[in-house]
Amino acid sequence: MADVQLAALRGQVRHKVRARHEFRGMRTFEHLFTVPLNHFSTDPETITVFAREYVSASHSEEEAARLPWLLFLQGGPGGRGNRFGSLGGWSKAAAKDFRILMLDQRGTGLSTPLDRNTLPLRGTAKEQAAYLEHFRADSIVADAELIRDALGSPPWSIYGQSYGGFCALTYLSFAPEGLREAFITGGLPPLTGPADDVYRATYKRVAARNAQYFGWYPEDRATVDRIARHLRSTPEFLPDGGPLTVERFQMAGAFLGGNTRVDSLHYLLEDAFTETAGGSRLSDPFLEQMQGIVSRRSNPLYALMHESIYGQGEATDWSAWRVLREYPEFGPDADPLLLTGEMVYPWYFDQDPALRPLREVAELLATKSDWKPLYDVDRLAVNTVPVAAAVYSDDIYVDRNLSLNTASAVRGLQVWETPDFHHDGIADDGEGIFTRLLGMARARS
Repeated sequence: MADVQLAALRGQVRHKVRARHEFRGMRTFEHLFTVPLNHFSTDPETITVFAREYVSASHSEEEAARLPWLLFLQGGPGGRGNRFGSLGGWSKAAAKDFRILMLDQRGTGLSTPLDRNTLPLRGTAKEQAAYLEHFRADSIVADAELIRDALGSPPWSIYGQSYGGFCALTYLSFAPEGLREAFITGGLPPLTGPADDVYRATYKRVAARNAQYFGWYPEDRATVDRIARHLRSTPEFLPDGGPLTVERFQMAGAFLGGNTRVDSLHYLLEDAFTETAGGSRLSDPFLEQMQGIVSRRSNPLYALMHESIYGQGEATDWSAWRVLREYPEFGPDADPLLLTGEMVYPWYFDQDPALRPLREVAELLATKSDWKPLYDVDRLAVNTVPVAAAVYSDDIYVDRNLSLNTASAVRGLQVWETPDFHHDGIADDGEGIFTRLLGMARARS
């Protein structure tokens, strides 16, 4: 990251508070920041980044103004910040000691939008792909540093969940002077190496999770295979008009990545079929739920940029799709059928109506070979910022072994490894997890 350029921009960010509200034991403030599109050039174009501040109403306004900031970096890429109806779980624990800043990372939520409607305004597919180069972790971190300066905050604390943890490692690499401490859950990325290493590990863990799930719900084994046979012979369509194919149905494996969500897969499958005048068909409730699983209408950045989070100096070239050939048991023609995880495949851009206009852009991003580094291995090796990370032993999205390799490369990073949670651990016991990580970091600071 160009520290000189970033320093020159400090104090130039436009910031306004749009609205404030108080309800259910908390106060919220809506912040809008105008930041450069490209932090690493003299291009004058700007975008807007939105963030919502959450403060416990148990603090007076005077007390709250003296609380330190905790920046939350959401998972994704392409996921907007959480919208809390009340403080609970990790946010309840954090609000005892912090003002929480919930960032809508650039391109998401109420930040300058990026979707199938707005992206074509950039021009050709090549111009759209060039625009998207500014939506990776390095730009998110640069936004955060300018926002911190605009808020007048000294080095602040950050909490990264999943992809947010990837962003936290980028922050530690390029702007550690802005950090007091960092907490990470389910989000220690590989610092080097090709994306293929990630997906080889992922397929193995997802296969094991399939076996575990069907051990819990043996009757669902027959249901999954029946759905696959049905889809191979009978066209079915989702409410948006897109087809439900076998490979799209396999995306229901997203449920397998969680403690709190895994059992919901059984509820999805239990009423998959209904009897009609033309015989058995997939039910409307099932198709409605499947659309929510497979459509990227609300977060196209996830499909466009997912593999780019592993891109450093080489093309990812549809890594998950290529590595799939090494694991034919995950193929759509396999019998028995296995469900997949969070992989992104090129056919997404053929079968998802919301992604079809972006097919050429996706191809350009997949073949881009000059991605800039996202981590500074040398700087991480001499890190002085307290860091505490939860590593989930059986996480199917962020591999345990790759995570521990990264942990060993970051000086002072403390790991709490546990088999008790999966990728959505903070939805299960967020209060306990956050409190533990805070204690670990503070014990070493």
